[in-house]
Amino acid sequence: MTPVHFAFSSAFMLGLTGLALHRSHLLSALLCLEGMMLALFIALSLWSLQLNATNLSTSPLLLLAFSACEASAGLALLVATARTHGTDKLQNLNLLQC
Repeated sequence: MTPVHFAFSSAFMLGLTGLALHRSHLLSALLCLEGMMLALFIALSLWSLQLNATNLSTSPLLLLAFSACEASAGLALLVATARTHGTDKLQNLNLLQC
């Protein structure tokens, strides 16, 4: 495994570990998801450059577009949660209440 592959796989695993173990605030979960998506974007970009294939050059841009949509939806949920519940702590959220 090259150092570049190790760096991006460890960045992805660090985001996954943060998402799994540190779930107290919604904002921290969203930041971990964003870090995972950016690690995937850079890894996919480098993979398409290493293969020197032009048909794979659009997939990093598509992933980046989906990542931006995910971030905007997550921030909208964060604002709606903060307005209704007063906090973004995940322990205070109850899915059974409307």
